[in-house]
Formats: sequence, C-alpha cells, structure tokens
Amino acid sequence: MNGVELFLLGRTLMKLGEQSLPEVPQRGGHRGVLVALSDILDHPGTTISEIAARTGLPQSAVSNAVARLKESGSVTTAPDPRDGRRTLISRAAEVSERVTQVRATTIHDALARALGTDDAAAVEEVAAALSLLSERLRVRPEDPAS
Repeated sequence: MNGVELFLLGRTLMKLGEQSLPEVPQRGGHRGVLVALSDILDHPGTTISEIAARTGLPQSAVSNAVARLKESGSVTTAPDPRDGRRTLISRAAEVSERVTQVRATTIHDALARALGTDDAAAVEEVAAALSLLSERLRVRPEDPAS
C-alpha cells in the first residue's frame, strides 16, 4: 500500500462512518456534534482542547458542537477548579434517547453494503480488523502528528 491508496482508504472509511450513523435532523455540522458528544461520554470532565486532540476535529468545530450540546441539554459545563480559565464538559445527568441510539448503532450494515455481501462472518472479520486499526491508530494528545 502506498500513500495514495491509504488516503483513498481513509476517504472510504469516512464515508462508511457517515453511512453508519443514524439520520439526524438537518441543522449543519451534525456529524461533528455526534463525534464530540461521543468523546464527552467517554471522557467526562474534559475540555474543548482535549476533545479536539482526541477526535482530530478543529477546535472551532468542537466549540460549536459543545455550544449546541449545552443548548440541547446533552452536556453540562463548569469552571475547572484548578484553572478558572478552563471549562470542564461532562454529560448531562440524563442521556437522551437520541444519544443512546447513535452510540448503539453498529457499522455492520454499511460494511455489508460496501463489501457487497450478506456473509455475517466476512462482515465481522472486516469489522474486527477496523476495530484493531482504530485501537492502534487512535489519535492521542501526545502524538506529534495529531
């Protein structure tokens, strides 16, 4: 595999990810909101810059997503007691039905369509390989490439 092939694979994976997410009401930037919320659920008490580092989203997109999530009651914010200039973001006490639906959605249907098969074993094999790649290549704040 060369760099061009890897780039094209990345584009394909992004499209599969978008196809795997359940439909959301159109209001612009909804995919970024879902990504940011998923990160907040996994990392309560986080900051906008930490979310941006983990997700690879631009900080401005994370800020907008957090504002929308706060407006909808999905997250809460509070000043960082150690540094009043920072804001800590956490999930709201009640998780909406929508958030539960999004987090429960798997990639299997989109993979089956992309692979052109309904062979559950083949789809699961690719899903497992993608999970391994995700785990190994996950963006970490300390990574110089992130």
